[in-house]
Amino acid sequence: MDPTAQFKEQQKAAWANFALFENLTGTVAPRLVSFAGIKAGAKVLDVGCGTGVVGLTAARLGARVTGVDLTPELIAHAKENSVLMRLEAEWRQGDAEALPLPDETFDFVVSQFGHMFAPRPDVAIREMLRVLKRGGGIAFATWPPEMFVGRMFALTGKYAPPPPAGVSPPGQWGDVSLVRERLGTAVKDLTFARDAMLLQMLSVQHYRLFMETNFGPAQKLIQGLDKSDPAKANALRRELEQLAAEYFADNVLRQDYLLTRAVKI
Repeated sequence: MDPTAQFKEQQKAAWANFALFENLTGTVAPRLVSFAGIKAGAKVLDVGCGTGVVGLTAARLGARVTGVDLTPELIAHAKENSVLMRLEAEWRQGDAEALPLPDETFDFVVSQFGHMFAPRPDVAIREMLRVLKRGGGIAFATWPPEMFVGRMFALTGKYAPPPPAGVSPPGQWGDVSLVRERLGTAVKDLTFARDAMLLQMLSVQHYRLFMETNFGPAQKLIQGLDKSDPAKANALRRELEQLAAEYFADNVLRQDYLLTRAVKI
């Protein structure tokens, strides 16, 4: 298996338990759907859909939704959520770098903290634009590299094995200049906004424990370090708590995100 394919298999396994986070990220979804301009009747693709948080938020407005995610466990949970919410949507396992969908099919293509984890940004954005109709809207939420989650990615990256050559850090999708470059001349009316997701936690220690217990990538990293280098694992725990403390007040951890919107030419 080539390194990129192996990396994707590791990602697939790491995100298998993300269902625990769907309610934490739920407040971002209506903001993204509104920012994108999605209305009833629109045909919408949610890339890296996870458990359907954004897709089902759009479906509740009357949009016709398809969701694609690499991890089968998350697609299964998205289907369960559709049944629970009595909403129609189509969910498919698939790769953001090879979307299993025809050209120019959707009025909107959206992604909430999803496509940013595809290893090759140029391939992922080309695929997202390929399936978007001309004049259709692309919109996504990402984590700025200078804010909490982006800095957390950089921190954990210091302790993790290096990714394969050609794999771009997900935090780059929160850099406005790089987003402009990646979308390039394929779009017009490029617009940015910022907002924050407020995560209720009793302490930074509770947050660190929650992440290392439930957040797949952090869980696997710290478990591996606990076996190979316990001192290094504990150093990472301390640094995570110190970083979180900069964004923590009144039992709330502030997580700022970037919204991007554009129209396909």
